[in-house]
Amino acid sequence: MPLVVVLGPSGLETARRVQAALDGAELAGLEGRVEGLDRTFRDAKTFIAAAFVEGRGIVGVCAAGILVRSVAQHLSDKHAEPPVIAVGEDGTSVVPLLGGHHGANGLARRIATGLNVAPAITTAGDLRFGVALDAPPAGWTLANPGSAKAVMARLLAGEAATLEGGLDWIERSRLKLSENAPVRLIETVMERPVGTGELVYHPRRLVVGVGSDRGCPGEELCGLVLQALADAGLSPHAVACVVSIDRKADETAVHEVAARLGVPARFLSADQINRVGDLIPNPSDVVLREVGVPGVAEGAALAASGADRLVVEKRKSQRATCAVALAGEVIDPAAIGRARGRVAVVGIGPGAADWRSAEAVRLLDEASDWVGYGLYLDLVADVRNRQVEHRFELGAEEKRVRHALELAGEGRSVALICSGDAGIYAMATLVFEVMAVDEPALALPDAARRAEIIVAPGISAIQAAAARAGAPIGHDFCCISLSDLLTPWPQVERRVEAAAAGDFVVGFYNPRSMRRRDQITKAMSILGRARPQDTPVIIASELGRPRERLKITTLGAFDADDVDMLSLVIVGASSSRVHAAGDGRSWVYTPRGYAAKREAAE
Repeated sequence: MPLVVVLGPSGLETARRVQAALDGAELAGLEGRVEGLDRTFRDAKTFIAAAFVEGRGIVGVCAAGILVRSVAQHLSDKHAEPPVIAVGEDGTSVVPLLGGHHGANGLARRIATGLNVAPAITTAGDLRFGVALDAPPAGWTLANPGSAKAVMARLLAGEAATLEGGLDWIERSRLKLSENAPVRLIETVMERPVGTGELVYHPRRLVVGVGSDRGCPGEELCGLVLQALADAGLSPHAVACVVSIDRKADETAVHEVAARLGVPARFLSADQINRVGDLIPNPSDVVLREVGVPGVAEGAALAASGADRLVVEKRKSQRATCAVALAGEVIDPAAIGRARGRVAVVGIGPGAADWRSAEAVRLLDEASDWVGYGLYLDLVADVRNRQVEHRFELGAEEKRVRHALELAGEGRSVALICSGDAGIYAMATLVFEVMAVDEPALALPDAARRAEIIVAPGISAIQAAAARAGAPIGHDFCCISLSDLLTPWPQVERRVEAAAAGDFVVGFYNPRSMRRRDQITKAMSILGRARPQDTPVIIASELGRPRERLKITTLGAFDADDVDMLSLVIVGASSSRVHAAGDGRSWVYTPRGYAAKREAAE
């Protein structure tokens, strides 16, 4: 679904009508100028360009020039670029600017219908015939797109076309059709040579069922599937999805086959496969004992396609099997079984939108569900689309992780949201801890343990604080959490003593809380015995947020009352220095030894 972008209140009414015409598409607007939106942004050009690069269609309720200037430097392939449509603020004009062959013209018609105006479509074939032959509808693939321009030119010149097969979407167009015309438009699931004046369309009606031993090489399964299709004369472009039993959801080879074919992998339960058990032509008692179904590849293909027989019965290699079924119509893979499921552990940085990585934003956008501490969800509310939020209180870390993994076990794409970096005193470690639990009473459901895991790094608190203060961690440093909730205080204390002995710059996480008041004082006392009292100390709180605080002090002048539960404290090494700049700003840095290197060179 495309983004509807509005820049000011004068276009908001039209934008909402466009949103309604597109079945509630996401509405984004300029921060501070438009209220009640799904998303906001600070810089329109940057936001539009990023969405375009990600492949999101864009409907701009604004001047066409703004859209053109935003995406111009990213134009490359008209067959791959997403739609870009300009809509006048008064709703009287709808102009597809880009992507006419990638859905823009169809979107423009829907918008124009909702606004009760005529779309300004300029694509010659689409304008005249009401169809773009090089942009077939979802579920169809044009085998020879390079021939489309020449074929369309002949049709525009007045020639007729002959249809072969079930091309109902072309039959509904205004193309001139004849039984024996030299131009031929062909529907087939078969691989076939293409002649002059022909366009061959493959409907995605094939389902490839696969099974494999655990750890089967991807190349082996890919080779088996591709050879089976080739031997049967079937086109890989007619494959809608690759299917298997749900216990294979984390099998790398299955996903490699799906990636090679450019289709989704979907997974069925044993119950779903057993409903077609009587149709499986080559049942196996061994497979039935092992996985609870009489045949994985054949059963999955039959169950997913709704067919009563296979077009390719079970083919075997040393460690894999495959079979192919043909559905009666184009298949929507999303309606078959479930996806593998994914948990993306996303580090969102300290809180500022500018400090989020592009990967973090993409994973947040792709997710169907967000799981996290309520404050963290609030920090990314500006990029929320229609994700379902699952809010947890502070301290419910294991509950958060289990809930995220269980949602993924249902086939959902989940973002488990962390502040800072996902792997630094955050949730990534706990995800793997929970997945590794083997005790029956605590173990996750099998489907949850097979979820895909992605760990997306973010700017950590120590990086943010260091950047605000200068370069205090430019030399060796370490991080220590002063919380004794999970680590006994004597062990924490030994680590502080080791850092003091090693003369590391130290970043103290969790320095203080409502219950823990004295740990930071004890830690500073340990460091104070090992380095000068004028050693720089940085106290940073809520960086990147409206109540950001940064204080540079010294070991000798450190006051624990300046520290709260949202603070991070960085204590310099004995070599750390403070530089007073000409503008009155003080910067903290820790030399790496370049002065000695220069002296040696002299």
